[in-house]
Amino acid sequence: MKYVTYEIEGRSRVGMLKGERVFDVDFDGDMVAFIEAGAPSGAVKPVEGARLRSPLRPRTLRDFLSFEGHLLNAFKNLKREIPAEWYEVPAYYKGLPDTVIGPDEEVPWPSYCDELDHELELAAVIGRGGKDIPLGSALDHVFGYTIWNDMSARDTQRRELPIGMGPGKAKDWDGSNVLGPCIVTADELDIANLRLTVRVNGELWGSDTTKHMHHSFAAMIEYASRDLTLRPGEVFGSGTVATGSGLEIDRWLRPGDIIEMEAEGIGLLRNTVGLRRVVRGGYSVAAPSHGT
Repeated sequence: MKYVTYEIEGRSRVGMLKGERVFDVDFDGDMVAFIEAGAPSGAVKPVEGARLRSPLRPRTLRDFLSFEGHLLNAFKNLKREIPAEWYEVPAYYKGLPDTVIGPDEEVPWPSYCDELDHELELAAVIGRGGKDIPLGSALDHVFGYTIWNDMSARDTQRRELPIGMGPGKAKDWDGSNVLGPCIVTADELDIANLRLTVRVNGELWGSDTTKHMHHSFAAMIEYASRDLTLRPGEVFGSGTVATGSGLEIDRWLRPGDIIEMEAEGIGLLRNTVGLRRVVRGGYSVAAPSHGT
């Protein structure tokens, strides 16, 4: 099944995607409540004029680093090596759920950023809660998968990372995390070898498959659930796939660029990059940005 959150007449509803058409699933509640209720099947009716939104407002966002190729590419210009601990620990940082937007929404350009970058990821949505979850049964706790565009203000990130506290403002602004276009239930996807692709203005910028993940989603769930209860509606990101960011290929986004991220079996997540906003005299105005 492909589940979506859609908007019509100012109201958000849970729906099902069949081809290009949206069908209402007759559920009074948001996607997190729907998942928590076990995705109950109700009367399904077609909806005309539906606009897709982020498939869910996650309870939490955890972003991991599972693709060695991404790190090798990113560290090359920095003359850094991957720390030995990375191969042993599926470490993560946390994002802000309220920053999430969905398909076809404009990605805001933060006023403090000159080098804006996309990051192509696969994301797992937790469907069944649990604590101290064993590796062998960890994937039983996944409801489904979606695409995650984890945007980054790279120049800000370079200033923050030496402090050793992980990303902060480099990841945190309204609209900095994009999810969509739908959640595909786990039974319909083979995540052992799923191809992900990113295009900018129709040009291929990067592609990789999940067979190159060093840390599996099962390992992430096992690690994160140690002495901690996971709950339905939490999102786990794979980390950026190799060549899934402009940083790796030394190419940068510009205002008006169209980012298209695609994952086999899930679909296409498309967004346009907005103008940079700066504050002058208490007012927010458009300004030229990096690369223009």
